[in-house]
Amino acid sequence: MIKVIERVDDHIDLISMKNDQLEVVVSNFGCTIIKVLMKDKDGNIDDVVLGYDNFKQYQTLDAYLGALVGRIANRIGKGEFTLNGVDYHLAINNGPNHLHGGIKGFSYQIFDYEIKDEKTIEFHYLSKDGEEGYPGNLDFKAIYQLDGDTLKVRYLATCDQDTIINITNHSYFNLSGKKENIYNHLLTVKADCFACIDQDGLPTGVMREVKDTPFDFNETGYIGNHIVQEDEQLTLGKGFDHPFIFTAKENQVILQHPATGRCLTVSTTLPGAQIYTANYLDGRLGKYGQHYYERDAVCIETQNLPDAIHIEKNPSTILRKGETYDEMTSYRFEVKK
Repeated sequence: MIKVIERVDDHIDLISMKNDQLEVVVSNFGCTIIKVLMKDKDGNIDDVVLGYDNFKQYQTLDAYLGALVGRIANRIGKGEFTLNGVDYHLAINNGPNHLHGGIKGFSYQIFDYEIKDEKTIEFHYLSKDGEEGYPGNLDFKAIYQLDGDTLKVRYLATCDQDTIINITNHSYFNLSGKKENIYNHLLTVKADCFACIDQDGLPTGVMREVKDTPFDFNETGYIGNHIVQEDEQLTLGKGFDHPFIFTAKENQVILQHPATGRCLTVSTTLPGAQIYTANYLDGRLGKYGQHYYERDAVCIETQNLPDAIHIEKNPSTILRKGETYDEMTSYRFEVKK
């Protein structure tokens, strides 16, 4: 069942998607996932994503809690790129680089939406030519569907000229219900290599094999055991804040919290994910009167390679006029007793 549960502001709604297994609360502001309420192995219900009680924090703060991120997720080096011989200049909003679509990227936009049926919401946004410096009128849809224990998110876009696009969701997961940090979460990532970053979090273009490093989660391991290991890349990221390149076509990332029995499986058509251990949460006030500190959550940001426009020979983030960007990520929330 889907229903509007609150009108927060002019044209901004909170919408509940609910069935017997899950309740997911979303907003048409930034297509933000506000809450994910699920049971544990004893039947206790907790909210397993971070967020804010005061909605104005979503509109003014910078951590992108639960938000859809675009036109381009992650960083673009020096906020500039060249496409078809034309130079484009974007906002510098993260050290020397452009981050998450700019000053007012998709995370801060109000989307039109339509409740399509009892399981599905379709969000729509027209990003105009030149918005945040990007070329072309981009017609974008995000379709959220709650099917049993799984939230399916599909991204669709077309543009009237060649452009670049890389969409992700930036939810911060903590399967304990924020009873503890994420050190006692088990993580599996089906990836043989990851992209190295510089001191500003920008991929350098160097790919490194995960074997014999703290980045190897092919064998399920506790995040806390991996994150404390000595590694220059962990030092640069203040923890994990790196793109992993998948070797599998589905169920590529699994997050588990043994104490509650909760398990999240992320499956995507995208080639990788930025695994981010909330290294820059600063003690800000979040939901339920809780303060959020570094390592209080983990983000699984499925996406094409960050800064692909500079790194890849045939950049995966280019969307040509007449083509359709069509990607899907699903989040399955299970309880294992």
